[in-house]
Amino acid sequence: MIVKGQKVNSRYEIIKTIGEGGMANVYLARDVILDRNVAIKVLRGDLATDEKFVRRFQREALSASSLSHPNIVEIYDVGEDDGDYYIVMEYVDGKNLKQLLKKREKLTVAEVVDIMLQITSAMGVAHDSLIIHRDLKPQNILIKEDGEIKITDFGIAMALNATQLTQTNSAMGSVHYFPPEQANGKGSTLKSDVYSLGIMMYELLTGVLPFRGDNAVEIALKHLKEAIPSIRTELPELPQSIENIIIKATAKNPKNRYANANEMHDDLLTALNKERENEPLITLKYDEGIDEDPVVTDSENVDEGIVSQIKDEKKPKNKKFIILGSVLGGLIVITLFALLVLPMITKVPEVTIPDVSNLSVEEATKKLKNLDLEVAAKIIEEPSDKIDKDKVIETNPKIGRTVKEGTEITLIVSTGVDKIKIEDYTGENYIKIETQLELLGLKVNVEEKDTSSPVSSDESQNIIGQSIEAGEEVEKGTEITIYIPSNKKYYPDMVGEAWTLAEARAWATENGIKLSVSYRETNNYDPNVIIKQSKNSSSEVKEGETLSLTVAKEKKTTQSPSTNSGNNSGSTNSGNTNSGTSSNNTDPNTNES
Repeated sequence: MIVKGQKVNSRYEIIKTIGEGGMANVYLARDVILDRNVAIKVLRGDLATDEKFVRRFQREALSASSLSHPNIVEIYDVGEDDGDYYIVMEYVDGKNLKQLLKKREKLTVAEVVDIMLQITSAMGVAHDSLIIHRDLKPQNILIKEDGEIKITDFGIAMALNATQLTQTNSAMGSVHYFPPEQANGKGSTLKSDVYSLGIMMYELLTGVLPFRGDNAVEIALKHLKEAIPSIRTELPELPQSIENIIIKATAKNPKNRYANANEMHDDLLTALNKERENEPLITLKYDEGIDEDPVVTDSENVDEGIVSQIKDEKKPKNKKFIILGSVLGGLIVITLFALLVLPMITKVPEVTIPDVSNLSVEEATKKLKNLDLEVAAKIIEEPSDKIDKDKVIETNPKIGRTVKEGTEITLIVSTGVDKIKIEDYTGENYIKIETQLELLGLKVNVEEKDTSSPVSSDESQNIIGQSIEAGEEVEKGTEITIYIPSNKKYYPDMVGEAWTLAEARAWATENGIKLSVSYRETNNYDPNVIIKQSKNSSSEVKEGETLSLTVAKEKKTTQSPSTNSGNNSGSTNSGNTNSGTSSNNTDPNTNES
């Protein structure tokens, strides 16, 4: 058993348990050599002697370590220490998407598209390497405070060309995200991951799963037989493009799905474009009966227990009724005993969980134990703007519930008001920042703001200002406004040496403006400097109108008559007079438009 303070391989010092699973437990540890926190997954002791489980556990490291992508948890080390098989990986300080959904209920369309783009980008790399994850679900997708996604737990992933192992009667992947071909016993393909991604996308948008039931078999049968509910029934304002992606990803027939995560990623890239908002409802090409000829069959990923039960659902029930009839009498006797006699023998007194809110952990523990209730050693910490730090917010089960004596009560303790530090978002894409801030719990408003200088199409989505200054710390729920450039364009100030005439011509052409240029002789400016413009920087640009520019021209020097010879003085004086007269007018050869 791994305990706090223990060193694995004399290098990884265990800090605490951060997760427990069917195959392995996960711990937060400190790499004492590289001086960094890591997550270390250790195969459960009861499975360490099973060669098949050990091989699958080691294969997880091989599958994931061969992938390099910022949205996939990085594998650092793998080994065995005194019978403990372990994998050391990147520690991600954040929640998984299931925890985020419990807190938020559902996410915005922009958030979901951003999350799915990150996931499909990462899974595209895996699919390029012919690696299937097989267990894609919100619990295996971590999200950091800055909105970055990390896919973890390739524990049942396997390269298509690897040696197959058969594991019977084990739930390989969550049935809520089961593709139909997997539930029907035909194994997994790259398209099986696509189906799970579609189910996850539906859940992130609505906050609920499309197929629910009382047991795994009932849910698996729904994946096989029932069409996915229309998501626009729940979200009428959802763009048709988003529903079309979900319909294609979750098609019953794999032939109707995206070939891999890369194809789904490409479709998501343009999903929120305005021209796709009201696109037609997608029509699937192939019949939605289960495909009888899957590309790849992977026997390891088949939950044979579920498959056999599904097949039993399709068989006649006559024999079952005969067997049930033969034992009916015995069941009646057992039921009467369980209902009438057993409760009297085993009855445990019940108590009401007292109000321990606003008490310290020590005070709350004492109050609960006085009522013969157990208090869990591990507390849950949550921020609160109503309860002081280190005081109890609530209990699980909740305060006021009636429970039996000896029930374990978990205390939920306040960490105080959760502050969020605002950064300088100027120049960042507003969609990215809006998503990040909403994930942190802020209310984000996006407003257009006029700019004094032209904005290129590449910069049209960049933030130019914010209502809360960088460095300020605010509480969750605080409203922040981020400003982006408006669609209006204004004339730049071209006067002076900042703009050349060539640059002015280029700007006019780009913005559909007619340019009229005239020259003025002057000694106050260097030649070719723009000295006047007819539209100032507060004038809005309107296509087709004319902008007049006046450009400096070197002033001609008037020649003195005394310098001319006597014979030509009259002609020269006349010429000088003409020259003097024309210098006051614009040279017709210097106007252009």
